[in-house]
Amino acid sequence: MSLLFLLSLLLLFLSTPYAYDTAFRIDCGGADNFTSQFNQSWIADRFYTGGAPAIVAEPHNLLLPQEKTLRFFPISSGKKNCYLVNVPSGRYFIRAFIVYDNYDSELHSPSFDVSVEGTLVFSYRSPWPEDVSKYGAYSDVLAFVNDGEADVCFYSIATDAPVISSLEIIQIDPLSYASSAIGHDTILVNYGRLTCGSNTFGPGFTNDRDMFGRSWQSDSKLRVKNSNVKAMSTLRNILSTNQAHNYFPNHLYQTAITVKGGGRLEYLFPVDTRLDYLVWFHFAEIDSTVTAAGQRVFDIYINQKNVSRMDIFKEVGGFTAFEWYYTINNLNSTPLSVKLVPIVGEALISGLENYAMVPPDLATLPSEVTAMRALKESLRVPDRMGWNGDPCAPSTWDAWEGVTCHLNQAKNALVVTQLDLGSQGLKGYISEQISLLTNLVSVNLSSNSLEGTLPSGIGQKSLAKLDLSGNKFTGTIPESLSSSNLQLVLLNGNELEGRVLEELYSIGVHGGVIDLSGNKALCGVPTLPACSFFWERGKLSTAGKIAIGLSCGVVLSVLILTMYICWIRRGKNDYDFGLPHDLMSLAAKRNRYQRQKSLMLLEMESQNANGFPSTLSPLT
Repeated sequence: MSLLFLLSLLLLFLSTPYAYDTAFRIDCGGADNFTSQFNQSWIADRFYTGGAPAIVAEPHNLLLPQEKTLRFFPISSGKKNCYLVNVPSGRYFIRAFIVYDNYDSELHSPSFDVSVEGTLVFSYRSPWPEDVSKYGAYSDVLAFVNDGEADVCFYSIATDAPVISSLEIIQIDPLSYASSAIGHDTILVNYGRLTCGSNTFGPGFTNDRDMFGRSWQSDSKLRVKNSNVKAMSTLRNILSTNQAHNYFPNHLYQTAITVKGGGRLEYLFPVDTRLDYLVWFHFAEIDSTVTAAGQRVFDIYINQKNVSRMDIFKEVGGFTAFEWYYTINNLNSTPLSVKLVPIVGEALISGLENYAMVPPDLATLPSEVTAMRALKESLRVPDRMGWNGDPCAPSTWDAWEGVTCHLNQAKNALVVTQLDLGSQGLKGYISEQISLLTNLVSVNLSSNSLEGTLPSGIGQKSLAKLDLSGNKFTGTIPESLSSSNLQLVLLNGNELEGRVLEELYSIGVHGGVIDLSGNKALCGVPTLPACSFFWERGKLSTAGKIAIGLSCGVVLSVLILTMYICWIRRGKNDYDFGLPHDLMSLAAKRNRYQRQKSLMLLEMESQNANGFPSTLSPLT
């Protein structure tokens, strides 16, 4: 058994099982789940915030089922629409297929932007190139999801309707593509993923497996034409493929491109300037005649700069994958040139990737996202206002309609500073979660049909203007409004009741504006009726509580005094219990003696009257 075979078995044994199994493949506009010819599970359209399904004009021109349908987002769904998918936090490969193909018979490909995780990543501008419009194009990014929800959002330019045909969200190794070195939150936008010496392959196109779901395009379109270019291939297994953290497929390294006679090999990538780029190289020495270091040596130039000298066999030996990357900061020219210049032998390359390193845009403070989503539900904000995804991000787009955002004091997040939703036909109520919007300066919800009580936390310290006029609010005015910095308070035309705090009314006295007219039963300040003695702010007033307390005290005192007087009058021997038995017997004897004595006296008087002696011996 050869040493090479034993090494292969050892690497296979030591390889870490792939631990990332979260994957969503969404057939946008599709009505049914299905399994593709390459054993991929696709789900019917879901997770969208609006829009409608459609079918391309000529579906027979497209090969895959998920390419023939689409979802479009008309302006009636709002300027911003999203796919929002709950996923475990981590790093994801996100790929979209975009096609127009005159699905709406308007002969007008739309202009729109696409964001991933609140960061602008793609822009489509009309008119599209004819082949892209008719046959579509794939675009993909690698991005971190840190909040448990992957969001891909579409923003309409003018009144155009954004479109998407399929969306894939696949979890990948968080340490892939040197994330610890280039930045944990950096979004990598694909500007070219090439396999050299072979045709397109990867998930969805062939059975050649890629753990991340990447597809690899032929390098022929981006390679500078050279008649001496030679393709190479091997059926031998390549060592060190499908290994953490990048899991590059074995098939990628089984082919390569070289130049006969020692010529230069050059690629030109269309790019956008003022961005950083990550260029990832793939090499494998698949020529069995190269058996030692120094037999194939070449230099790598990027934009005419010599960045490295490469000897593949010296690095890893033969038939073994070797990957290497280089970063370009603040690219100021286009296209991006990658050139391999031979020193000894011929230059060789198996694959090449180019990614724009896009820093994540600022996002809305998480607590304020929670508040705004709660308000969307409680206020019943209509779809036409486009309240989807992050309320403020991307910062290059307008915020949700009627919402104004600014940087927070720490300048590390966006916060909501203004709500202007007057006369929008709202019919809900104000959520208590509005208290989380601690940076609000102005709130206008006037002339709607909002109901319920005013939340206790609506009086943020930052609040300067509050217009809730022309609604159906009931209950009392929150005390928090009296401690804010309000300069304008319009609560007229509601059904509020109870005492108005003098601190709130004093806004008008100190140069501000306050209008409380047209309410049900507000009281207690000038221009309003006096408040009931016993009732205040819809409940028992403080004065009423004191009066009731004093009354109860008086009644209790009278009761105690009456009981005391009764006790005095009864005396100390006026017992409620019976006398002892011996005392009762003595009293009975005395009573009998008195009765006998009285009878004897009567008898003696009777005898004296008849002549009998009157002297009697004392009774003993």
